[in-house]
Formats: sequence, structure tokens, C-alpha cells
Amino acid sequence: MENEAFPAPAPRALATEAVHAGREDLAQLGLHAPPLDMSTTYPSHDAAGEAKRIDEFARTGARLEGPPVYARLDNPTTARFEAALARLEGTESAVAFASGMAALTAVLLARASLGLRHVVAVRPLYGCSDHLLSAGLLGTEVTWTDPAGIAAAIRPDTGLVMVETPANPTLAEVDLRAVRHACGSVPLLVDNTFATPVLQRPVEHGARIVLHSATKYLGGHGDVMGGVVACDEEFARVLRQVRFATGGILHPMAGYLLLRGLSTLPVRVRAASTTAADLARRLSADPRVARVHYPQVGGAMVSFEVYGDPHQVIAGVRLITPAVSLGSVDTLIQHPASISHRIVAEGDRRSAGVSDRLLRLSVGLEDVEDLWRDLAEALSAQPARTRNGGARRSSPVGR
Repeated sequence: MENEAFPAPAPRALATEAVHAGREDLAQLGLHAPPLDMSTTYPSHDAAGEAKRIDEFARTGARLEGPPVYARLDNPTTARFEAALARLEGTESAVAFASGMAALTAVLLARASLGLRHVVAVRPLYGCSDHLLSAGLLGTEVTWTDPAGIAAAIRPDTGLVMVETPANPTLAEVDLRAVRHACGSVPLLVDNTFATPVLQRPVEHGARIVLHSATKYLGGHGDVMGGVVACDEEFARVLRQVRFATGGILHPMAGYLLLRGLSTLPVRVRAASTTAADLARRLSADPRVARVHYPQVGGAMVSFEVYGDPHQVIAGVRLITPAVSLGSVDTLIQHPASISHRIVAEGDRRSAGVSDRLLRLSVGLEDVEDLWRDLAEALSAQPARTRNGGARRSSPVGR
């Protein structure tokens, strides 16, 4: 069911939707920029009427008409971001949370509330997603499998199949249509954080649930944390009830910044992807690099394995920021085995392709020549492969 406050117009290009979705009513309100509503509570002299509205929300999970009573139920600014993201992903609705992990938690709780506590998942996933599933902190049980084993792994109590494509941090891809077929009647959740709706819309391949760490490309500037689930309205209603009960609401300032981030999302992703593809080609030809991972769908993420010590590369960058996270306007590099996937058991990391020599590069909007110069200098202490397949020390690159 389309959000009545932000009705869908005739089909428009993604770049146009990114700028205008969630903002259709601004001109008639006499506004140009979306308003920021920071209220935590909403006054009403009609207590009986409020009781009826709260009862209705408790019964259905549908978005309230009028003021939302209390900020844990809803927020007008956040609702604009949700409407816009749903439009970009091609879903009926979206529900935003305080972080990507809060969003995934809500999905798992929503399915578990129906007695469907079993999850079938394909590695690799983001390290904390892997941990949340493996540790059983929410009373869930996970079966890890490869895409070919999904159908055999499904049980009567399976509530969800989860994949991430391109995957964090190896950038491995799965055939979403084949995976969806293997799921049968079990909902497929796709973590679309790396691709974004600019490069991939999972619902077009049969996914029912699309997860984003909105902290990354949707925000795009490294200054806002959030998560969002794009889905049909039926599931969105359950998620809103979980969000109200658990308190994982997105702050309105974050909603405001995320809505602003969406307006430049296509431009940022496409520009960074062009640079990332160029860097991937250069890294592939570099004798100090053992292997490069770059997805067929494209994108701004590159992972590569070095022959020598990856920690020297982290310590050697000067322009590139050595930090966890991704999707910002500046380029970031990190060592997954030490940070983003440290919480995953060593054997599970390695079996999923997350080697100890793997580095993950989130390419930003800098000039490609400046980025390559910085990478080349950081790689200068690394051994290089020789013609006979051995390794030799490379000569330092002058600064």
C-alpha cells in the first residue's frame, strides 16, 4: 500500500526519483527543503481519540494518520526518508531504524514472533550480521550453506533466507533469481548495502525484503547512522510494531540527513564506481597484489589480497582514510580480518574467503590519479610476484 502522504507519481527515472521522492508535497506547503521535526511527543486534548489510534496501531501496525502521539511510533521527517527509499527500491514500504543491525534485529524478531526462528544464510555476510545469527542472541538458529544448498537447508520453521550480494568483504555475487527459486515460500532477504538501488533492485529478482545499512551509501558522507528495510506493506506493519516495542527508532536528524543523501546517491555511486573499476584494473596488473575482487554488477567497493603484510598497507596510506565503514565521499581502507569481520570465528572467515591478507577499499570521489599514487606508495614495501611465480621485494615508490 503506497504511503498516502507521498503518493507515487507516474514512473520516473531513478535519478529523478532520488531528488523528488518523499518531497512531492513541499511546494504546496510553501517549502523548498524538507522540514525537520524534532518533537518527542505530540499534544492532543482528545485522550479518547488518542487511545483509539494507539489501539489501531497495536492491532495493525499501520502508520497513524495525523500526529504520531509519541516519537517511538513514527516521525514525519523519517517517514519522508522511508517513502523515498521505498520508491528507489521499488517496494510498497520501508521502515527505518537506528542502525543496520537494529534493522536486521527487527526482521529476525518479526519472523521469530511467528515461531519461525530458523534462518538459512550464505556466507560471507557483514561480520556483525554473521555474529548475530551465529550467536543465537535473539533465540534464532542458523544453517550456513552455499547457494546450491539453500533448498535442502530449509525446514518447516525456517523464517528467512539471507544473502548479501555483492558480499562483504569478498564482493562475491549470487544469482538472486536462482536463490529466490530455491527459497520456495520462505521470504528472501537481500542485504543491498554495497550495490544500492542504483546498481541492483533485489525485489525485481524476487526478494521480499531488502536491507540497508543506511550509514553507508544512502547517507554517503560518514556523518549519519541508520538502517532501513524495504518491503511490502504487510511486513512493514509488523516491523513498525517491533520498532515501537524495542525502541530502535531512527532519530529525525538522521532521517533528515538520509533523505538529503538520497538526492545525490545515483551521482555519487556512479562516479565512485567508475574510479573503483579503474583502480581494480590497476591493482590487477600490479605485481605486489596477489588477487583482486571486483563484482560484475560494478560498484565502489574493491577488495584485494597482497603477497606481504596487509597491515603495512594500512599504515602506509596518507590520502586514503584507514577506517572501518564504507560508502563515504572519501576513500576508506580496512583489514576485515582485524576489524569488520574480527567477530567471526577464524575458520568461518577463511572458509568464506576472508583471508588474512585481504584488504577492503571503499572508493570515494577523489581523483583516480591521486588515489592510485597513494595506493602505490602504500604498497611499496610489499613483495612482488616474479615471472616464475615467486615473490620479490618491490622497490619503494618515491613520494
